[in-house]
Amino acid sequence: MDAGVPARRRREMAAAVSGAGRCRLSKVGAARRPLPARVRVAVRLRPFVDGTAGENDTPCVRGLDSCSLEIANWRNHQETLKYQFDAFYGERSSQQDIYAGSVQPILRHLLEGQNASVLAYGPTGAGKTHTMLGSPEQPGVIPRALMDLLQLTREEGAEGRPWALSVTMSYLEIYQEKVLDLLEPSSGDLVIREDCRGNILIPGLTQKPITSFADFERHFLPASRNRTVGATRLNQRSSRSHAVLLVKVDQRERLAPFRQREGKLYLIDLAGSEDNRRTGNKGLRLKESGAINTSLFVLGKVVDALNQGLPRVPYRDSKLTRLLQDSLGGSAHSILIANIAPERRFYLDTVSALNFAARSKEVINRPFTNESLQLPVLAPVKLSQKELLGPSEAKRARGPEEEETRSPELPVAPASASQKLSPLQKLSSMDPAMLERLLSLDRLLGSQGSQGTPLLSTPKRERMVLMKTVEEKDLEIERLKMKQKELEAKVLAQEAADPKEKENYSPTMLRPLARRTVTVAKPLKKAVVMPLQLIQEQAASPNAEIHILKKKSRKRKLESLDASQPEEKAEDGWELQISPELLAHGRQKILDLLNEGSARDLRSLQRIGQKKAQLIVGWRELHGPFSQVEDLERVEGISGKQMESFLKANILGLAAGQGCGPS
Repeated sequence: MDAGVPARRRREMAAAVSGAGRCRLSKVGAARRPLPARVRVAVRLRPFVDGTAGENDTPCVRGLDSCSLEIANWRNHQETLKYQFDAFYGERSSQQDIYAGSVQPILRHLLEGQNASVLAYGPTGAGKTHTMLGSPEQPGVIPRALMDLLQLTREEGAEGRPWALSVTMSYLEIYQEKVLDLLEPSSGDLVIREDCRGNILIPGLTQKPITSFADFERHFLPASRNRTVGATRLNQRSSRSHAVLLVKVDQRERLAPFRQREGKLYLIDLAGSEDNRRTGNKGLRLKESGAINTSLFVLGKVVDALNQGLPRVPYRDSKLTRLLQDSLGGSAHSILIANIAPERRFYLDTVSALNFAARSKEVINRPFTNESLQLPVLAPVKLSQKELLGPSEAKRARGPEEEETRSPELPVAPASASQKLSPLQKLSSMDPAMLERLLSLDRLLGSQGSQGTPLLSTPKRERMVLMKTVEEKDLEIERLKMKQKELEAKVLAQEAADPKEKENYSPTMLRPLARRTVTVAKPLKKAVVMPLQLIQEQAASPNAEIHILKKKSRKRKLESLDASQPEEKAEDGWELQISPELLAHGRQKILDLLNEGSARDLRSLQRIGQKKAQLIVGWRELHGPFSQVEDLERVEGISGKQMESFLKANILGLAAGQGCGPS
């Protein structure tokens, strides 16, 4: 039974026809739009693991040729399902065969400023990590790719070549939906961002520059030991996370137009999907397998959405698919290596991996060159003071003696590149740094063949406005200079007419300013409201002083500039006056309350709260009763002014029998 071959053929033909139609319709934009590149899929069948194959155990997968294979149909054992891919590597295939046949051809795209990615997919125990890493005797895809890439960069970036190349590496893992930096494990969970051009990046990810394979091993081998692995029933060293090695190649052109290119290589070792009934996962291993299966399920949804042309592709549903956005449906040349096992107990996992690989083969990417231009930085030009001055200022700076020594018969030298900008020579008030940059840019344009380009090829209207502004400024300067000369001549004439005034005249002498009186704002009048009971008692007593608030007239000085003649002005104000008997009566009540009152009674005083009341009670129990009210300073540590305000705030209410609430 041929599974899906006719349907796939029809889809390929439809894609080819639609692609050809697009090229015919948009001939102008054909050069701008990146050419499509399908995700290439290779399938690797690992051999039987030692000790697992029985005498009668036959493989469930059989290769037909270098691109196709067949597997038994679980619905009908007399039929087989056939799959066709870009490459098929059987049990006897070596690491070199897989690398040279599928991975090595895409490395050249990195030197063109394009991205590439290699993904190892398959169930747990199928040999993904062995394919990517290998062993010292049989190195895998990662060491072989780095060795060849570094060799290419050394050759292309050698002296005399137009490009200078540099290589950096980053290594991370996605463990339970957390992005962890394996080169710097203490950095914690990192975030995945997208820049304005749609490139996926990870801020804070460590980048290590490498120039040789020894540098790569020095960083990669310790970081590999930081990856999370665990033992299950199917694999003693099962990867519990998705590992991503990012290699970035930066290119800078040594000559004009100084282009820059950036190519990225993603080498991804995906964790395998697991059946917890066969792996026996419990506790932490069960949680890890749940996160792995969830991310792989989202990966399948992304592939299906791309194949169906849905408007929304769920890249953001998982950290893995978010990071693989360039590899699947993005701008990278992608290679998917599907690893499968021959044992019949892995039959369902093998069929699932083959179906995913068949769907991934239909995904279309559009790689493009990541290139930008960098303008060269002009070296600053050092100009003399005479070059910064205009012609009129330079003539005055030379002096009359230098003008007389100059021979009028000498021929005039031809104008240099800096003198061609005659309007700019008048801008003596311009910033010297800006003037240096303009003159150096004009010289560069003159050396490239632009003969006498006025004002850096400024449009005519703007050039005329600029020249007119410069002329107006020069006229204004000349007018001010003439006015200054007239004033100087007038002063000299006055001095010659009155020599006595000249003797008494001092340029630093200033006339005294007119004396001005400065008044100070009047303070606000304040009044104290007395309790009604206290006022009634004072009114009943014949000898009581009822006038608690007394209007008092006082004088205050007015500030003026002339300190020798102070001015005084009477001002009405209010002053609080309390009779001595009332003051003594209030102090006695406060003293009785301090010696006999409880903490609750003390809180009735103003400025006494719960904390101060407890301190007063504790001090009284320790040292005995208070002899006078001023002893309160030793408890609270308040000054004399604060004690006076405390007495005034509480004495009236206590004398009249009225308590004040706590502050």
